[in-house]
Amino acid sequence: MSAAPSSNEGLPQQWQDLWGIVVEVWQTSFLGIDVGHGLTAVFILLIGLLVRGLIAKWLLGTLRRFAQRSETSLDDAVVAALEGPMKMVPVIVALFFALNVLNLGGDGALRGHQLVQSLVVIALFWALHNAVGPLAHALESVRGALTPVMIDWLTKALRIVFIIVGAAAVLQVWDIPVAGIVAGLGLFGVAIGLGAQDLFKNLISGILILTEKRFLPGDWILVNGVVEGTVEEINFRSTVVRRFDKGPVYVPNSKLSDNAVTNFSRMTHRRIKWAIGVRYDTTSDQLREIRDKVLAYLSESPDFADPPEVATFMRVDAFGASSIDFLLYCFTKTTNWGEWLRLKEELAIFLKETVEGAGTEFAFPSTSVYMENGAEVFQPPADDTAAAAMLSRQGPAT
Repeated sequence: MSAAPSSNEGLPQQWQDLWGIVVEVWQTSFLGIDVGHGLTAVFILLIGLLVRGLIAKWLLGTLRRFAQRSETSLDDAVVAALEGPMKMVPVIVALFFALNVLNLGGDGALRGHQLVQSLVVIALFWALHNAVGPLAHALESVRGALTPVMIDWLTKALRIVFIIVGAAAVLQVWDIPVAGIVAGLGLFGVAIGLGAQDLFKNLISGILILTEKRFLPGDWILVNGVVEGTVEEINFRSTVVRRFDKGPVYVPNSKLSDNAVTNFSRMTHRRIKWAIGVRYDTTSDQLREIRDKVLAYLSESPDFADPPEVATFMRVDAFGASSIDFLLYCFTKTTNWGEWLRLKEELAIFLKETVEGAGTEFAFPSTSVYMENGAEVFQPPADDTAAAAMLSRQGPAT
């Protein structure tokens, strides 16, 4: 298929001219290349495309067998990440041999070589991009130093770096000046930066949040005037916080960096602080009895923390307008909200039983009126007739 027959001796001149046209078409009609060489090149490319799946499967199978011999799962993850780039290998090989068959000269040979080089660069950086995932898996052992969010940011940054470097390498293969593009992007970046200060501010704030380890995904946080809920995701610009009504809130990182953040998930205990008022007719002995029984309950219960780990108080604290007030101040060992509510309920029931058992009652806002001895008490008339008689005795008003 490489060339058409060229022998035409003994033929009439007209047939010789026709045969010359056939030979010329055969040698130049395939984009200026010999048709036989062109068809061979196309056949090689088709073979490469058809067998790329089989060859990639064979290569991956061989690599998996080697990976299974090791005790770590890192190499298995790397092999799985290389599946896509491996499928490009047969295509690159087929294209290389197809270009050799075409035997392009001059500028064509140069462009063909650049095309093969570009595919090799793409396959290489594609493999590096995919290998970042196994790298994150390998960093699991250093989660004490790097939080899951920092590892996630690191993998995203590496993927972006490989994409940028790979694109620059492809441009370099095609003799496109990367330095000029970078300089132009630098000027463009200055212009963009002037209008995107908030973006960079949020990015830096996100880095500060990660380095300070203020919170992690899954933590319950409160930012006064901003949001309260569970952190779901910390991104480059904003953090997703899901409120307790299940509504997601996208908070700029600068809001979480500049404001005070309360991380309830890192509590060691949960506090109970109550003001408990009893009636003013409660005796001193009854006050002491209530105090001692409540302190004994808190001390004996395994669900409440004891001093000096935390402060615990049950003291007469104030004389209110309608009550003598105790201050109850204690901490539970659990930080779970539901469990904390259950312990509060049990403590409230015990307090009521204790106050009633001491022979007194809880106080509530009330007003008492005291009458001095000898004061005349006005009794209203029984009916309208008596009222009229009383008014007639009093005489006209002056």
